[in-house]
Amino acid sequence: MKNQKNAIASSSQSRGIEGYVYDGVDGGQMAFWECRIDGKSDEHVHNFDEYFVIVQGEYTLILNNQRRLLKAGDEFLIPTGTKHAGEFTAGTRTIHAFGGRRAERVATDR
Repeated sequence: MKNQKNAIASSSQSRGIEGYVYDGVDGGQMAFWECRIDGKSDEHVHNFDEYFVIVQGEYTLILNNQRRLLKAGDEFLIPTGTKHAGEFTAGTRTIHAFGGRRAERVATDR
């Protein structure tokens, strides 16, 4: 799963995160992220749904200025067009399903 050909470019993820992406035939993507340090993702919006599950650790989802602490086993659906941000702790691992293209890969010689 952790193949360099699927590594997510730093421009497509927050600092201190290691991620890998897989593309679906419908244009959607699955991403697997591991947070190396405590950090945050700035507020942003997607033009597609985002579903994610916390595998390990904690992630604080911020929607409409409200904070929701998510822990291992918790899942959440962020509908298209919803502004959101988040804060994560070192060691947190998540799996995300996006209804569209979310992440770019690191350039590699394929």
